[in-house]
Amino acid sequence: MYSEVEQNLRALLESGADKFLQTSLIGIEKESLRVNSEGKISQTIHPQALGSALTNPSITTDYSEALIEFISPPLESIRKALGYIEDLHKFTYKRLDNELLWATSMPCIVKDESNIPIAQYGRSNLGKMKTVYREGLGHRYGKVMQLIAGIHFNYSYSDSFWQSYYQMAGESTELQEFINEKYFSLIRNLLRVGWIIPYLFGASPAVCKSFFGQSNSGLSSFDDKTYFEPYATSLRMSDIGYQNNEENEKGIKACYDNLEEYVANLKFAIETPCPEYQRVGVKKNGEYLQLNANILQIENEYYSTVRPKQITEPNEQPINALKKRGVKYIELRSLDINAFDPFGVNEKQLYFLEALMLFCLVADSPYINPDEREEIDKNEMLAALQGRDPELKLMRNGKNISLQDWALQVFEAMLPVCKALDLANATSNYTAALDHLMPRVKDPDKTPSARMIAEMRERGEGFYAFAKKMSVQHNNYFKQLALNKETGELLQHQVNESLSKLKEIEENDHLSFDEFLDNYFNPGKAKTS
Repeated sequence: MYSEVEQNLRALLESGADKFLQTSLIGIEKESLRVNSEGKISQTIHPQALGSALTNPSITTDYSEALIEFISPPLESIRKALGYIEDLHKFTYKRLDNELLWATSMPCIVKDESNIPIAQYGRSNLGKMKTVYREGLGHRYGKVMQLIAGIHFNYSYSDSFWQSYYQMAGESTELQEFINEKYFSLIRNLLRVGWIIPYLFGASPAVCKSFFGQSNSGLSSFDDKTYFEPYATSLRMSDIGYQNNEENEKGIKACYDNLEEYVANLKFAIETPCPEYQRVGVKKNGEYLQLNANILQIENEYYSTVRPKQITEPNEQPINALKKRGVKYIELRSLDINAFDPFGVNEKQLYFLEALMLFCLVADSPYINPDEREEIDKNEMLAALQGRDPELKLMRNGKNISLQDWALQVFEAMLPVCKALDLANATSNYTAALDHLMPRVKDPDKTPSARMIAEMRERGEGFYAFAKKMSVQHNNYFKQLALNKETGELLQHQVNESLSKLKEIEENDHLSFDEFLDNYFNPGKAKTS
């Protein structure tokens, strides 16, 4: 298995593309739930000291007003990207008023949905659209599910890398078409081996019972306030998390054969009415309940562990940006927040993920047929709910294979990839990350999910007590760190600029919200204000 990887990698290196492997760009997005001193979801608005959530490029909110999101720009090294996230933590912790950032992906105590404040972005049309979209998510999937936090790893190869690779391949297509094709090839392989991420890095094997309210969770009881699964790695990535579970019934399943079909699938879903959501209604008493009653309100509603992305222009739909300018970067969305790390993620994880990207790029990547798509979905779910079971079998090409055996094959095939990245970057970080993670493959008890359950058992504490303790530890950690003066001034400038930009957007907003939405979803007939 993967015998072609070394051969394909060698051809890539002989083309000279290897000298551009150090020019790739890395970005990190990290969500964190803001909680009060009792560990309950904060009821206060997004702190003004952090700027406008609509216009601050580094600190915003996700679903809830209490769900902070840190965003690094694309940076030329993992260390710089992680350092930027560290600075955002330092900056933010010093501006919280007797509040904590929750240290896990699964949320704190949730009394009921009425205690979940939906994110607000001001009175502009763009801000209102973001809030109405979130209102729609609440009506469609429930608010509590939207509180689950995660980490996104954004990755792109440089223009120089693609130019060198393109020349080596001798393709007759345009350069951007070649790039699109290779990114989709990478995505298909990431989907095939995506189960390895919750196995290695999953850190949500338990959850507070309040998450389910009066509903039956189907999970095991750890104690009177905590649910868990004995072999779970990532409940966040299981069917209790944010999934499009009824996507087949609703007529949408994104195709990853190529950019054209992917865009066409999402466009169909955004434009096709859904009877279930029509029953919810778009407006009630003149107020929007959701952006529309279609299968998807917008592209972001379609859940996927990995997405092709293009940078959007103001008020541009992501699918139109992809269609016009092609794939710019990959967004990997399957990382849990690691409660044992103050940043929620660490360098070794990220070095492994970068190596995994290159492995998926050079491995053969045929189209995914319906049977394999079913295997991919099932493997992801099994790894999330039962990943640490020594007897667990996954499905590959219609045959059973143990998770451990498959993971060992992936690690073996990744070794030359890691060596190539080490050589290109004059480091040993990539092979060191592989060596560091190998014990987890051989012994599931060394995974973060196992470590979390073991510590909870050892200390006789449930999920809430464990997560609260780690949240306090991280709070103390960051408050003791000094923020570089220049960095602090830069982040404060972003805060000030964001507030000024918000005011400017609101003052220059002359369309009605109905007109704004019509222009957004029908850009070809956009009206001028």
